[in-house]
Amino acid sequence: MIARRKLIGSIGAVAGGLLLEGCDRINSWPATQGLLDLGERATMKAQRIVVDRGALAPEFAMGDISPVFRVNGNGTARSPEYAAMVANNFADWRLAIDGLVAKPLSLSLAQLQALPKRTQTTRHDCVEGWSAIAQWTGVPLRLLLQGAGLSGAARYIVFHCADDFGGTPYYESIDLIDAFHPQTILAWAMNGKPLEIGHGAPLRLRVERALGYKQAKYVMRIEAVASLAGIGRGKGGYWEDSNRYQWYAGI
Repeated sequence: MIARRKLIGSIGAVAGGLLLEGCDRINSWPATQGLLDLGERATMKAQRIVVDRGALAPEFAMGDISPVFRVNGNGTARSPEYAAMVANNFADWRLAIDGLVAKPLSLSLAQLQALPKRTQTTRHDCVEGWSAIAQWTGVPLRLLLQGAGLSGAARYIVFHCADDFGGTPYYESIDLIDAFHPQTILAWAMNGKPLEIGHGAPLRLRVERALGYKQAKYVMRIEAVASLAGIGRGKGGYWEDSNRYQWYAGI
């Protein structure tokens, strides 16, 4: 009986392996990839039609703040350059704003903190299945884009970050609807204190109507572009390019 069970189990394992291998092969076919991309674009268009993208994400009271807010993505940026900025309390850190803008900018943390700010207490929803509420304070992204003179040819805003995955710097992008949303901010404070390294110090993106992987941390550069074709593999973000996450992560 034991030998028979082992035999059945072995057959099942082999069959399962062949099935998974077959799925992997099917998923790697160019035609399959094309269908998946077509489905993703159709889903995004449908979401844009159904969802009011100008609507505000729910905001909460201070008493709703979660006692624990997990670190999403990387816990730090590992480059020597970032370590030097940490050691200098980010005094030499600069945010670059360039691409399709009339007046490229280079702003210090102190300059960003002196600009008009917004504070919002919102819920972070991670694709891994957890959520947490925190208060964020930062400068509305739209003010920076307006200050840089965003070109009429720009369609997307790309965020280049100091952290990396396997040597590939993290990057993410949003369109102009999300970029000019009133709750889209570049946050330099969390729960009334300067951002901790694990949460993206000195500056992270908050796009409150999107899933957690869109909330880029360790932001170093903001680039306005007409197309995502030249960004990474062309899907607009690190996880979109490497793990086929949907580019439009609206919630």
